[in-house]
Amino acid sequence: MCTIPPDVRRILVVRLSARGDVALSSPLAGALRRRHPAAHIAWAVEERTADVIRHNPHLDEVIVWERAGWKRMLRTGRWGEFLGVAMDFFTGLRDRRFDVAIDAQGLLRSGALAFISGAPVRIGLGSREGSQLLMTKVVKREFFTRRIASADAVFAEALGLDASLFRMEIPRGPDELAAVDRIVREEGLVGGFVAAVPFTTRFYKHWLEDRWSALIRRIRERAGLGVVLLGGPADRAAADRIMEGGANGPVEGAPLVDLVGRTTLGEASAVVSRCSVLVGVDTGLSHMAHAYGRPTVLIFGSNAPYLDPPTPDARILHSGRDCSPCWGKLTCDGRIDCMRDISVDKVLAAVRTAIA
Repeated sequence: MCTIPPDVRRILVVRLSARGDVALSSPLAGALRRRHPAAHIAWAVEERTADVIRHNPHLDEVIVWERAGWKRMLRTGRWGEFLGVAMDFFTGLRDRRFDVAIDAQGLLRSGALAFISGAPVRIGLGSREGSQLLMTKVVKREFFTRRIASADAVFAEALGLDASLFRMEIPRGPDELAAVDRIVREEGLVGGFVAAVPFTTRFYKHWLEDRWSALIRRIRERAGLGVVLLGGPADRAAADRIMEGGANGPVEGAPLVDLVGRTTLGEASAVVSRCSVLVGVDTGLSHMAHAYGRPTVLIFGSNAPYLDPPTPDARILHSGRDCSPCWGKLTCDGRIDCMRDISVDKVLAAVRTAIA
């Protein structure tokens, strides 16, 4: 155990990306606040994932690293501008005078931010890529594939925190909630809808696009609910293929609303907070549904971050093949057989049960 000093005044948590990982790490904020109610607690995050943690009630401050902007400056040769922005950011980080920096990511870039903060106590989770050399203490990453956020919960316990109430909290801001209210009203979704989340960054986590097309159409026809398709700008082409594959045919009283690339992350997660059921793959928005208490149907294959449903109304569909989960080290020549094992009928049955 590497207990944080009881009289700590200023704590920095570094968890930069990805969206799902920030969501799964978000209970650290509440665990820290319960143990250190008077401390100033800040969270460092990248701009593309900041919406996940921005409104967390246990944080005093969210520090946003504009990493994508820095990369654009370097790519376009704006060296002077880059150096100025970087120096301002690093100086501001050190001026906050953190007592403890907690690197919940364990990569070189997150460890470097913890080190640059100047905190005399720096604790990393499973630190690698050389970041272990920047820490004063490293906690081994313990991962249990049947339990949600297991590595973060064990990390919290190692920090001397109470992990018994280790649950995600991802509240939304009033502007985001107002935007969703408008969408629900204008698109005729007041009677309920299914949030469909087919997209993620790794191809081996994807379910087949033609099956998404068939599933969305059948949900609308047989369950009588509208469907809202969610994703980011990079998912636009795949969303078009799903729509054109038969998902978007007219169904009386069950609209299909395509919001892929048309919302902020905060707005998309606010949509999730209002859905009747979410059906999705291993990606950030899918995991966020647990924070809002929404029924979920999750399609896991080569990645299965947890297999025991975190809530009674969560259903996890997994092929159970001996090779799955393989965590991207595929043994099927890229066919993703474990995802092909999961049929449209099986997912539809789970969705209808969740709706009921």
